[in-house]
Amino acid sequence: MKRPLPRLSRESGHGRFQHEAVFYRGPDDLATATVPFILEGLERAEPVLVAVLPDRIRSLRSSLGSDADRVNFLDMAEVGRNPARIIPVWRHFVHESAGRSSVRGIGEPVWSSRKDVEIEECRLHESLLNVAFDDGPAWRLMCPYDVDSLPTEVIEDASRTHPITSPLPGSEAGYGGHDHAKAGFASPLSPRPDSTRQVAFAEGDLSVLRRIVRTWSLGAGIPEDKAGHLVLAVNELATNSITHGGGRGVLYAWTEPGSFVVEVCDSGRISDPLVGRDLALDITESGRGVWIVNQLCDLVQVRSLATGAVVRVHSWL
Repeated sequence: MKRPLPRLSRESGHGRFQHEAVFYRGPDDLATATVPFILEGLERAEPVLVAVLPDRIRSLRSSLGSDADRVNFLDMAEVGRNPARIIPVWRHFVHESAGRSSVRGIGEPVWSSRKDVEIEECRLHESLLNVAFDDGPAWRLMCPYDVDSLPTEVIEDASRTHPITSPLPGSEAGYGGHDHAKAGFASPLSPRPDSTRQVAFAEGDLSVLRRIVRTWSLGAGIPEDKAGHLVLAVNELATNSITHGGGRGVLYAWTEPGSFVVEVCDSGRISDPLVGRDLALDITESGRGVWIVNQLCDLVQVRSLATGAVVRVHSWL
């Protein structure tokens, strides 16, 4: 018999924004872990938004019965395909509910079929949520994690990225605070493969760079429309490098199983770890550029290292 997981204690306040992780075992236990949280919000006339996978939506709708019509549901596979797009969804939800005493949401950004690189960005996303909302209005966000299908290190990371969580037997992981988010934003990405191609660029090289990216991406098997999106994304990033990153940069490209990857590096520094995650807050040209890139690409990784800025974009084949 599986040992039941400890349930989350929600009595103590942790600032105005309460970011909670709850652990469950398989689809049947998801309703047990989350439905009381949803119903409590409905009883208090709080807006409730649930962003999970379609099969979870069907399960929760069945468990909620007629109350499901009072809940907003979003397909996380769509809105969270690129994890950098999730924070704007929550910002919009909180903004639209302005004037309410509180709101609450459930978001499950990590699932077992996610690629390792996606899970890495989900971990950074969970840390950045604390940075994005700690100084904002009061609301509560619950993030479910399926311990039956996810690796142990993912569950331990959830304990580090959520201020409120249930203890896991045998785990010493604890909340890492804002420093955890800063460390993730400054952590190096995985090494480039030996097969990587590269080209340096400076002012006046953008048209050539666009042609190169288009040729390489089509050659890698990227469909015509997605290749066009990638060309636009690289143009934005290269423009940022020329304008804000020392006037020049280097583009790298390679193919991985299931994806074509392009990376743009320059000598600039990115001070805001939330750059590109909300157009309304990105008033700088570089912020708008990264936001556009997040809309165009399947996955975007932004890092600010001692050696300069790095933005790696992925297009699934």
